[in-house]
Amino acid sequence: MSTSRTSRVARTSGMSRLRGRAATVAALAGATVLLAAVPAFAHVTVQPTAAAKGGYTTVAFKVPNEQDGASTVKIEVNLPTDHPIASVSLQPVPGWTAQVTKSKLTTPIKTDDGTIDQAVTKITWSGGKIAPGQFQQFPVSFGPLPSDTDSLSFKTLQTYDNGDVVRWIEIPQAGQAEPQNPAPTLKLTAATDSGAAPATGTPAPAPANDKTAPKAASSGSSSDGTARALGIAGIVVGAAGVGFGILAGRRRTAAAEASGSSAATD
Repeated sequence: MSTSRTSRVARTSGMSRLRGRAATVAALAGATVLLAAVPAFAHVTVQPTAAAKGGYTTVAFKVPNEQDGASTVKIEVNLPTDHPIASVSLQPVPGWTAQVTKSKLTTPIKTDDGTIDQAVTKITWSGGKIAPGQFQQFPVSFGPLPSDTDSLSFKTLQTYDNGDVVRWIEIPQAGQAEPQNPAPTLKLTAATDSGAAPATGTPAPAPANDKTAPKAASSGSSSDGTARALGIAGIVVGAAGVGFGILAGRRRTAAAEASGSSAATD
């Protein structure tokens, strides 16, 4: 084997080893990211994660089952007593029974409907089952939300049919790493002038009786008609071009044949 060939083989072998090491490092890095992300998916959370201060909102407590050999059979959500919520209503969850616990407030809440001296402090869902690999959402309507705090944390207990109880009660702190078992937390944002949260997402379509709706439809129809007319005109022009090309080709062929016949006669 020549020296140059030996050098090429060595370089190829070196590049293969480098590629192999790079693939290994990438795989390890990906595995590390996945492992770091797994606990986040297992947390009990409240969705959406933010609402406007002083307003009403509907949230869902999302409870995933994080065990492979047991099912979740009870959920206890504790509402904050230092910032009580005047009105709490529940949406029925098929297969589950909800129990609401009210407590007397140290400081009554003044609302437009009067003074409230009792508030819901705990909601317990039981009777259902969240199997391994599944999750369940528990919708709740709150309002009016407090205006004197930036967040509400709901300490939650998750009970499994094997007797295990996971306590989601650690309060996340700003500027610190997320705790092992964080409590579901709802961030409270400044209300807009109308008292509602800032609008997000895709705007709703105009109502049927909205006078602007027919104009929009008319504009769309006009655009469609123009597009169709242009398309038909293009087809006509294209067909005319093809016909002209065929006719010109035939004329050139006839002229060539006539010229050939004349030459042969001469």
